[in-house]
Amino acid sequence: MRKSAPLLIAGSALLGSAQAGQANDFSQLERGRYLTQAGNCQGCHTPPGEEPFAGSRALETPFGLIYTPNITFDTETGLGRWTKDDFWRAMHEGKAKDGSQLYPAFPYPHFTKMPREDVDAIYDYLATLDPVRKKKPENELPFPLSWRTTVKGWNMTFFEPGVFRPDPAKSQEWNRGAYLVEGPGHCSGCHTEKNLLGADKKSRHLAGGKLENWAAPDIRGGRHGGLEAWSKAAIVEFLQTGRNAHSAAFSIMSEVISYSTQHMTETDLAAIATYLKDLDGEERAAPATPDDAVMKAGAAIYFDNCSACHVSDGSGVPRFFPPLSGSGNVNNPDATTVIRVILEGARAVPTKRHPSPLTMPAFGWKLDDDGIAAVATYVRSSWGNSGGAVEADEVRDLRSLLAGGPP
Repeated sequence: MRKSAPLLIAGSALLGSAQAGQANDFSQLERGRYLTQAGNCQGCHTPPGEEPFAGSRALETPFGLIYTPNITFDTETGLGRWTKDDFWRAMHEGKAKDGSQLYPAFPYPHFTKMPREDVDAIYDYLATLDPVRKKKPENELPFPLSWRTTVKGWNMTFFEPGVFRPDPAKSQEWNRGAYLVEGPGHCSGCHTEKNLLGADKKSRHLAGGKLENWAAPDIRGGRHGGLEAWSKAAIVEFLQTGRNAHSAAFSIMSEVISYSTQHMTETDLAAIATYLKDLDGEERAAPATPDDAVMKAGAAIYFDNCSACHVSDGSGVPRFFPPLSGSGNVNNPDATTVIRVILEGARAVPTKRHPSPLTMPAFGWKLDDDGIAAVATYVRSSWGNSGGAVEADEVRDLRSLLAGGPP
């Protein structure tokens, strides 16, 4: 017995070490899974109805179509031959394994803010997914943009690599929110206006942008910001459930909530809300008063087609039929989203908290361009809203574009 005791002790120590290693591996993979969700990797790398993370989703840019790559660990078409250093270089510097430049449709200008340990955790998690053999189509970009070397000039002008540095003058919660919004969350990808070369306009940070024929609203929560009327709790509720008393998520934002924010901790969502509520906007000049005849025509269309759900005063039924009064989408200077929702309808995202989706019917088949312009003008200019008038030409151009024709 005396001789075997050290062996028993040693065996127990080895078992404990193995268990600790397994716990550390699990913790690392869970961290990677969580960060993959926070970055909405599945949304961009998964065409609807196809294999998760296997790529080939077409991203519409002002310059053409860019197809997302396969980020499963298939050795021929995915990341199977990539090392952690390769993956870090892609996330931090925007370079592929072979050293070629990645297009900034891949949000490396945001992912560069992630520290090495977070990037390594994502790599470890992706390596656990079932590999899928799927080669992506060639990008559809005109010359010379089809040459990746052109991105070097873009990077020299607009790209600032570097890991996020906390602001010591701000709280820990604020800094966590800033990291999530500016880093893995890459919120400005949709919510910031772009210049002619596709880079963020820093002066318009999170003040609203345009992507794939949708106009994303201003999400700054301070004075004059698009979310000024939203409390921190309202922001958390929206990101967690897809609805709140002010709005409901649809279109691209529905994917963000479905794949990403509904899975995040309430602590992190509160940190995001804290950061957004600290961002002030700018006071906008009141738009010109719409033509009285257009307002009367729009009012008649609204009461016949919209008031049953959104109520005569635009107050809606919170968490069921979104209020139009005070809506960020309605008040957006860019009317694209309002026009498109009237044309095509919309479907609120189903979430764990609200599994039953709500749908608004399309009216493009029923209303002509003048009618849609009139009701959009009425909604954007009533009940304290200040979105401004919509012209029939705007409706006609978007209708043609969505149908696959020229604007």
